[in-house]
Amino acid sequence: MTFVPLDSDFYGFSQRLAPHEQDALTRVRSFLAENVADRVDALWEAAEFPHDLIAPLMATGVGTWAWEETRAAENSAVFRGFLTLELSRVDASIATFLGVTEGLAMGSIGVCGSAEQRAEWLPKLASGEIIGAFGLTEPLSGSDSARGLTTTATREGDTWVLNGAKRWIGNATFSDITIIWAKDTADGQVKGFIVPTSTPGYSATKIERKTSLRIVQNADITLTDVRIPHALKLENANTFADTAKVLRLTRAGVAWSSVGVAVGAYEAALAYAQDRVQFGKPIAGHQLIQDLLARCLANITASIALCVRVSEMHDEDAQRDEHSALAKSFCTARMRETVGWAREILGGNGIVLDFGVARFFADAEALYSYEGTREMNTLIVGRSITGTAAFV
Repeated sequence: MTFVPLDSDFYGFSQRLAPHEQDALTRVRSFLAENVADRVDALWEAAEFPHDLIAPLMATGVGTWAWEETRAAENSAVFRGFLTLELSRVDASIATFLGVTEGLAMGSIGVCGSAEQRAEWLPKLASGEIIGAFGLTEPLSGSDSARGLTTTATREGDTWVLNGAKRWIGNATFSDITIIWAKDTADGQVKGFIVPTSTPGYSATKIERKTSLRIVQNADITLTDVRIPHALKLENANTFADTAKVLRLTRAGVAWSSVGVAVGAYEAALAYAQDRVQFGKPIAGHQLIQDLLARCLANITASIALCVRVSEMHDEDAQRDEHSALAKSFCTARMRETVGWAREILGGNGIVLDFGVARFFADAEALYSYEGTREMNTLIVGRSITGTAAFV
């Protein structure tokens, strides 16, 4: 199959990808069109996850590209960003599922694990043999996770005992392992642990009645005297600064995902405008509609440009926390504008699932908040540009 850039990639950034990367994007795009696109509205309405799609989705290679233990060929962070965009323009929940197991769980092990931990766990996660989750956020600790974690880890010889609670943990109702971040009772530092979900004392309960990312199976987790061997402590996760290294990578991924959500809403609104007739002609021929479509496209184009550069900086080993924080805060804000304009183009039809925009409109709210709110990310940027921290 020949690679065709998306029309919404108005400046053709994806044409700069290597041929094998373009081929991989084409395969994933085809899989999503054939197996996912027609199902997601029903799944979203029912708040159900398509477990039958995990194996064929992972067989496309989407989970293998980031780490040397799993990838078949060299690839760029820009390619991995466009991969996230392709997933998100079809469904943000499927992209979030992958972002959790391949981004946060694999990322924690890839960044903070020992060579032995990487070799044992990364291939299993990349193939979909096991599913991962990431437990940082707590019922009373979100933006202040650096200082406010109450989940504890106590070492007893060669065993760690974990106690506490986590909230909003994606994939956690069916994950095989969850990366749990907890404060060491000995030194007060945040440490990371690979916790098999079958361990006694670990339980996960699905969060119901969500109005965003309904396909994602978020859970409340409780940890009651969960005992794991020292071998499952991430060797290089010893302070929150190590946690932040993982978040730096995944925040850039959320920026890319938000572009995909904006693209999905824009594409649906454009198709609708070309078909919907009012005042004797398709509404795409009316000035106000063209203005809204142009604004959507401008947001998407600016966001792709920013994401491409921050991903290039990752490949150059020049990406810092403030770079990914700026990308996350800017792109999610532009996404929120874009899905709003797309809904506006559809009028009343923009609030029902049948016309392709309502789901993106609702899902955008979750991306806007998770992995650091817009405000928290702007404070990370502000600290960098002023030299003064404004965190309370």
